[in-house]
Amino acid sequence: MNVLLIEDNESIVEGLTYSLEQEKYKVFSCTNVVDTVKFLEEKIQIDIAIIDVSLPDGNGFDLYQDYIKEKNIPSIFLTARDAEDDVVKGLELGANDYMTKPFSTRELLARIKRNIMKHKNESIIEVEGIRFDFDKMEVRKEGKVIPFTRLELKILHLLFSNLGKVVRRDVIIEKIWEWTSNDVNDNTVTVYMKRIREKMGVDIIITIKGIGYRIDDVRK
Repeated sequence: MNVLLIEDNESIVEGLTYSLEQEKYKVFSCTNVVDTVKFLEEKIQIDIAIIDVSLPDGNGFDLYQDYIKEKNIPSIFLTARDAEDDVVKGLELGANDYMTKPFSTRELLARIKRNIMKHKNESIIEVEGIRFDFDKMEVRKEGKVIPFTRLELKILHLLFSNLGKVVRRDVIIEKIWEWTSNDVNDNTVTVYMKRIREKMGVDIIITIKGIGYRIDDVRK
């Protein structure tokens, strides 16, 4: 199991790395946002991320929302910021857990194990016969793989990662530009959604007029 530890406190990094390695985890550590983004580009399979909120060049909330969440990596915020608003914000962003410093290493190890197991049980989501496999990044219908392009898969990944929530059109436009570096406009999103719907043959994507799109959490 691979753990990504994002923490700038050297003593915490050393202590956690030792404890995790004793439990047979392989630990990759980054001390800031820039190094974490570079690491994520290497496409190493990460089973869980432990994220400090206060980093030298940014904050863990933005790092998670902008770079980690879309990769569907289960995450635990580990921080000295224990205000209720911070805890709520971290969980509302979609993180699996939130622990405050000082913390019990034994408790953290238990939460890591629990969240990894929970994530593995949720790595495939099926809605009305459409099965999205987060680990394989593929979509199946009646046992057959639907031939989506890489960009179409990323758009579907974004929607399935926010199951039951509206993904705004401006967010999709921003993501398409980020993924392709091509000029994107409102019509571009409409075209891609039309193609995706046609390939699926089942209209599970709900259009929220003037706002965005949503896939409801109606699993079968």
